[in-house]
Amino acid sequence: MTPSNKNNNKNKNKQVAKQENKSKKDQLYQRSNEAKITRRIVAIVLIVITIIIAVGANYGYSYIKSALEPVNPEDDSTIDVEIPMGSSSSQIASILEENGIISNSIVYRLYIKFKNASDFQAGEYQLSPAMTLNEITDTLQTGRVLEEPVLTVTIPEGKTIEQIAEIYAERANVDKDEFLKTVEDPEYIEQLIDTYPTILSEEILDKDIKTPLEGYLFAATYQFFEENPSTETIVNSMLQKTKDVVSEHLDLMDPDWTVHEVLTLTSLVENEARSTEHRKKIAGVFYNRLDADMMLQTDPTVAYARGEHLDRTLYEHLEIDSPYNTYQVVGLPIGPISNFAENSLLAVLEPKESDFIYFVAADGEVYYSKTLDEHNQKVNEYLDRD
Repeated sequence: MTPSNKNNNKNKNKQVAKQENKSKKDQLYQRSNEAKITRRIVAIVLIVITIIIAVGANYGYSYIKSALEPVNPEDDSTIDVEIPMGSSSSQIASILEENGIISNSIVYRLYIKFKNASDFQAGEYQLSPAMTLNEITDTLQTGRVLEEPVLTVTIPEGKTIEQIAEIYAERANVDKDEFLKTVEDPEYIEQLIDTYPTILSEEILDKDIKTPLEGYLFAATYQFFEENPSTETIVNSMLQKTKDVVSEHLDLMDPDWTVHEVLTLTSLVENEARSTEHRKKIAGVFYNRLDADMMLQTDPTVAYARGEHLDRTLYEHLEIDSPYNTYQVVGLPIGPISNFAENSLLAVLEPKESDFIYFVAADGEVYYSKTLDEHNQKVNEYLDRD
């Protein structure tokens, strides 16, 4: 190769190298620009999102704050508002919003939830857009209504369906037999299950259940605005009360337990003790026995299985063959044996833990034991099973 050719090749190689270097620089520059653009876009998007969140939070705060204030503080005019019998808290909130008494039904439902407000009374009210949520709630609770109730009936705790029917027969001119026939009608019960799915389930339709609604008609005082309330009106009022009470404590319930099982155990606790302290202790004993696969052996279930009041539970009484008899079945009876008070429900949901496996209730007192020998001594001392 001649010297001139060598020089030419060197020049060409230098040019190629320069072009390659330039290309690499261009690529690096382009990548740098793209990175800068990406960073700018990300920064802009983050700023926009932050602004949106801030604006949304401010709007949300203003919206909720407005909903918590009177609809119109300057408007003292009154509006007749009717709260039907058996209305739920959500239905009441909707009625108030429709009548212009509150701004937002959802916010009001949250308000009464956090305020732990309940016991709203049915009737016709005179309410104003100038009223605060607290004033509205107090009015609905205290029952300052245009129409006075015609009947007021108190149903004590620990009562069976039959006893409840007798009370309404005496105090509300209700036909006892017709009442019992209605609450045992399968088609009617199916309708109620659809209406109150929070508390009622197909479990109450078991063929061995004595009365489907046993334990579900809450112990409380009920007001009626007609001289002869129908069985349906009475049942709806009582089931709504049960729903309201149970719904307040659903978050405390073991997810492995059904509402039916919880209310069944609650009815046993209700019938074994009167004080809150003993109810919590007895609930703890029942849980200990359930965990140990022991029979609960609680006397009130024997009386319910036999369908009679027992002043004393004798050994011969314990032999009755029934899915309610906890001296014959392991675990819970098939269903509740009576209605209950709220503190019995809370005792079941928040029992007092202990090592006790046995207890004896006698003469208004309850005696607890950890061993069978100790328990038998107390049974012989305080009970007569002869």
